Order: sequence, then C-alpha cells, then structure tokens
Amino acid sequence: MKIQCIARLAEQLRANRPSLPANFQPAWEVCPPGMNGDLTINCFRLVRDLKGSPDAVTKEVAGLLSDDPDVANVEAVKAFVNVTLKPEALFRDSIADVNDLLDAVAVPEEEKKKILIEFSAPNTNKPQHLGHLRNNSIGMTLASVMKRAGHDVVPVNLINDRGIHICKSMLAYKLTGNGITPEQAGIKGDHLVGNFYVKFNQLLTDEIKELKAAHPELADKSSDDLFLETKLGSEAQNMLRKWESGDPETVALWKLMNSWVIDGFNKTYERMGVHFDKTYLESQTYLLGKDVIADALAKGIFKKRDDGAVIVDMGKLGEKVLLRKDGTSVYITQDIGTTLLKHSEHNPDTMIWVVGDEQILHFKMLFGILAKLGYKWADSLYHLAYGMVNLPGGRMKSREGTVVDADDLFDEMYALAKEAALQRLKEGAEVPADLEERSEIIGMGALKFMLLKFNPKTTIMFDPNASLKFEGDTGPYVQYVCARINSIVRKCKEAGISFKPEEIDWSLADSEEERALAVAALRYSDAIRSSAAKMDCSILVNYLLDLAKAFNRFYREKQVLNAGEPAVRNVRLAICFAVRDILADGLKTLTIGIPEAM
Repeated sequence: MKIQCIARLAEQLRANRPSLPANFQPAWEVCPPGMNGDLTINCFRLVRDLKGSPDAVTKEVAGLLSDDPDVANVEAVKAFVNVTLKPEALFRDSIADVNDLLDAVAVPEEEKKKILIEFSAPNTNKPQHLGHLRNNSIGMTLASVMKRAGHDVVPVNLINDRGIHICKSMLAYKLTGNGITPEQAGIKGDHLVGNFYVKFNQLLTDEIKELKAAHPELADKSSDDLFLETKLGSEAQNMLRKWESGDPETVALWKLMNSWVIDGFNKTYERMGVHFDKTYLESQTYLLGKDVIADALAKGIFKKRDDGAVIVDMGKLGEKVLLRKDGTSVYITQDIGTTLLKHSEHNPDTMIWVVGDEQILHFKMLFGILAKLGYKWADSLYHLAYGMVNLPGGRMKSREGTVVDADDLFDEMYALAKEAALQRLKEGAEVPADLEERSEIIGMGALKFMLLKFNPKTTIMFDPNASLKFEGDTGPYVQYVCARINSIVRKCKEAGISFKPEEIDWSLADSEEERALAVAALRYSDAIRSSAAKMDCSILVNYLLDLAKAFNRFYREKQVLNAGEPAVRNVRLAICFAVRDILADGLKTLTIGIPEAM
C-alpha cells in the first residue's frame, strides 16, 4: 500500500538525482510517542543515497513534504522528519480501500521464491506432544505467512518410522499387548503405541535395577550403557536386525503398529489445521546417501579412518563420521540423501527445516557437507531452530510418560474455552447453539497464538489458563475484537441502520484514536513481509495485538452506533469494518479461526 506523499517525495528526489535507482523509496516508520506526526522519515538512512550531509538531506526532505497537498504539517527534529497527513489522505492511503491494502502484502514478482519447508517430523513410537505442537505451529504458520507474501510454498513432513525406539514399542506390545487394538482399547492408535513405549522403559528400568543389584560394580553405569546387557535391550536390538533383514513377522507387526500411529497423527494434524503436500517416511529414505558418500570418497572429498569408517573434516565443527566401519549409515548420511531427493523432486529456491535448537550442530554439518559435495544451492538451506516449550509443572520426559500429549492439551484448551464462554453468558441467557464449535475455535486459537507469540529461538513457558484470558496479549483478545465488530453489524441490522460506503467523509475522522488506527493499518503489509523474510511469525502476532489494542482504545473513547451525526457514525463504521477485515486476514494467515461471537 503506497503512501502517496512518500511516493511523490521519491519521484522528486529521483528527478533531482538521475543516478538514483528507479525503485528508490524513502523508508518511513510510525512516529514515536511524544512527537507530533503520523509518520517519520529517518534522514540518516538517506544520506548515502542522496549524497549530502544529514542537515542538508533533512532540510530537502522537509521542504518537499511541506509543499505536498496531502501533508498538514512537517516537523524536523535533528535528522528526523515527522509528517502529519490530512485525515482524508491518511485514510485514503490506508483503510479507505481495505481490499487494496490486503492485496499489497505480496512481495514484488522478482522476489517471489519456491520454498520447501519441512516440519513436524514425529516418531511413530508415541503420540505428538507439546514440543511437536510448537514445531507444528511454527511450521504450518510460516508456510501460510510465506504463501500470503506471494511465495510458492511446499510443506513436507518426514516421519521417523524406523529404528530402535520403534522396536521398543513393538517389543513391549508383543510381550504384554495380548493382541489389543485401538478400537478395543477405545483410544487413538498413537496413544496406544505410546503406552507400550512407556511400558518398555518401565520394564527396562526394573531389569536394570535387578542387574545392578546383582552386579554392584555396574552401579555407576547409565541405562544407555547397560541397554545391551539387559534381556529387553538385547531383544529390541535383535528385533531391529530382523526388521532390517525383512523378517515377515517383524515387518507385519511394524506395519500394523505404524498404521495405528499414522492414523492417530492424521487426526491430530486435522484438528490443528496442519496439511502437507508430501509426507516422506524414513523407512523409505534411510538407505539414501550411501552411494553419494562412496562416490565422494573415490573423488577424495572424504577419507577413510584407520578403523575403516568414512569421515569428513569440517574444520572448526570437527570430524564427522559418514559411514561406520562396517559400512552402515549414520543419521546424517540418510539426511544427505533425503535432502538430495527433496531437491530433485521439488527444485526449490530454498529449503527450511523446523527443528529444535539441540540440532544446530547437525544442520551446520549437513549444509557444510553438501557444500563440500559441490551443490551450489547448499547456501540457500536454513535451519529454523526453536527453543523448548515447558509447562508450569516443568520439563517433559517421553520415557517416563510425563509428556503432555497434544490431543490431551487440545481437549483441555477446549474445556477451558467452553468454561470461559459459559462464564461470560449473562444471567438467564440461553446457551449458544454453536457453543461446541465456538469453544474449539477459541481454544485452538489461544494455543496457537501463545506458541507463536515469541521469537522461535526463545524457550517459552506455556500456561493454558493464561493463554485463554480475554484481556491481555492472547489470541482470544484479538478474536474478541473481531467478534465485537461482528456484534456491531448485527446491532446495525436490528436498529435498521444502514452503512453507506459511498458516502464516507474521511475528513471527519481526525481524532487521535482514529488516526492511530489508520497508521496501524498501514503497517500490515510490512508485518506479513517481515514475518516471511525473517521467518518469525511473532512479528505478525504482535502486530495484530497492537492493532487490536488500538481498536479497543478507539472503541472506549468514541461512540459508533450512538455517534449522533449519521456522517460521523458512517465513517466510524467504515473504520470498524476495515479493522475487522485486517484482523481476520491476519488470524487466517496464522491459521487461527474466528468465532462469530464469544
């Protein structure tokens, strides 16, 4: 969305300096509190382009803007030029044409990219938990924001459906499951399998205690150290070998239990609004990469260690084993192969992995190895590392069964939202017919909003009760503004008040609260683009909070339906509807729904 006086300023500066590029535009910001103006231009940033001293550039910019027909006042403070627009110009360039404002979020055509983003990546030995929810929220929302900014986005998932952790669940089921199915147990398949993963570790803990009691010299050994010394650990490792060799009975059990888990995952994804263009399975990709490593070894890119293992020297990052001495792959080997597969299938301009920050070194290694292999696109790969999410009760541990399962948290959020909605009912009022749907939208919105509110790198504490407060920096706070404006629409119909968009007189919208909303609206396209460019959806989240707060200040100070003069009421209705449309577009981009009422 262009501010016309700024566009004219750019034209005049370019006319005075033919060497300036055709796309030169002075950057503007919201005028800081305590200063007079709607917008401010930092002339320090223009000095290099305009080839003048800060004082000279400031004087020139202030002079040109003072003569502009849209400008009511210009104030130069040091190297900052503060601009006050006439109300009709301010609203014309912001929310008078809200559809134009919403269309302006896309980046220029030449900046659009094809972006592959991989996220979620759960293991099929347990249901998804709170940590996965942060991953899912960041991944699906970043994909949505990038798509809203005009990029071609390919969201993919890589499910880890093989390995010793999978065999732990399988073995516990084989020993203690008695053939039970999810239908017989009355629970989702991923929860059933997760119960057996916990069961395995309980049995293993008991066996290790017995082992240490019988052999005091093992007292200082960890559970991992003693894993293969136990009967359970040995059987789990043997089950993995059987799976890798294609043993029919083992493979059949693996397929059955994986099908239960993936069905459960899909239900979790559906409830959260997560969708992928393609899902890769590690069982189909884990052998990839070995040929690439062997070829690079022959070319001298990698070398063999004395014990026969293939390694790569990554300088300050250290050495990395790529093939064990027995010729088997390590995790990074298959990651190299899978990355090459994804690139060949989708040919993206860049690839993003949404993975916890404990894997930072792994991805530095991966990208560096791909560069050593000669892939020029390796410098376009990005690891979006995010911090841990905790609950007030502390950290979670899958082995001990102390994780907060995603589905259980969904149910808790739904119940809390339903309780809050019922508490807000006036005495004697009927329970809304859409209470169930409303509670789901509010609960899921509160969860996503709180998980997205902070920069991804931040370790956060998630408090379900705090996330559902209708007052504060929460999803329901923003949703409630939309619901409040929808109630204004209903009241207009009930009172027979008609909104006349063709008769809006923007010169009547000259209060501080109204102007603040117009300026806030101008920032919407930048919030979308910045969130996409910086891979940080908290930018958009906090923008929506700012806009919602600005609207509530306006609503407290200014009458809308009871404005008195029909012309004043008409312009304030227009402001309300434009704000609702921006908030609705922003929440939709965050994959958050809006209830009709709250």
